[in-house]
Amino acid sequence: MIVTWSYKPRDTIIQRFDPRARIIFLGCAIFAIIQIWDVRAMLAWLALAVLALRLSGIRWQEMKRFWFVVLPLITLFTTVTALTGRDLTQAIGSAGEHFLWTVPVGFPGGAVWHVGLSVERLVFAAAQFARMLSLAILGLLVPFTINPALYGVAFRRLGLSDKFAYATDLAFRLVPTVANDFQTTLDAQKARGYELDRAGANLFRQVRNLAPLVVPVTIGTILGGEEIIDAMDLRAFGATPRRTWVMALEYDRRDLLLIAGGVLALLATTIANILGYGEFWLPPALLRLLAF
Repeated sequence: MIVTWSYKPRDTIIQRFDPRARIIFLGCAIFAIIQIWDVRAMLAWLALAVLALRLSGIRWQEMKRFWFVVLPLITLFTTVTALTGRDLTQAIGSAGEHFLWTVPVGFPGGAVWHVGLSVERLVFAAAQFARMLSLAILGLLVPFTINPALYGVAFRRLGLSDKFAYATDLAFRLVPTVANDFQTTLDAQKARGYELDRAGANLFRQVRNLAPLVVPVTIGTILGGEEIIDAMDLRAFGATPRRTWVMALEYDRRDLLLIAGGVLALLATTIANILGYGEFWLPPALLRLLAF
């Protein structure tokens, strides 16, 4: 059985847009966001993403599992960046850092690594957090607001081949399908007395205890893929150069405006990046506030 994301039809402004327009805008937004490190631009994109999330009507109960996984990862990456200054040298160039505190860490051979927090690292981490959170929110809107029945036809109307469009359709359904199979298998094994976290088990034994879950889910996923392939072969999928789709999509004026907005934002960001804008920006008022 193929499962989809927690999509619910809602009469919201987000779902009124053509799925192709939303995908094009998402692509433009991604390429625009990854070009800049200015925290002001990142906060602007974050505000836009939060506004879109509010307008989508998605409830917390529907997306809490997503955030329980994504938010700790974003926080971890941001914290590591703030403490180590990873990628900061490329952003600030030859300018020095204004450290708030630093701790030298010695390594064998006499090497010393200074772990600390500077004003530059703090602002850089804030920009990174806003960037990753914006991308996560914009990406969340695709599976939770687009009708799963429109995945294939949307990618086909974007110019992809029928095979690639259908493969993308199945790829979007893979994660929720595997998650559903995993939960079903876990419930069935628990009914048979299976315990995932056995007391006193070491790491290797805990990994071995996952076999009653991993093996059935993996085999079920492979068999499910084979069934889909057989069903497509029986329907002569790919026998003709072009195939027809049951669902039809038509652009509206608001869709064209959304696409134009995404393209203009991407062009403006690219031009600003070429001209030297959009680089790392440190608020002068923050240095004065911290007495530097």
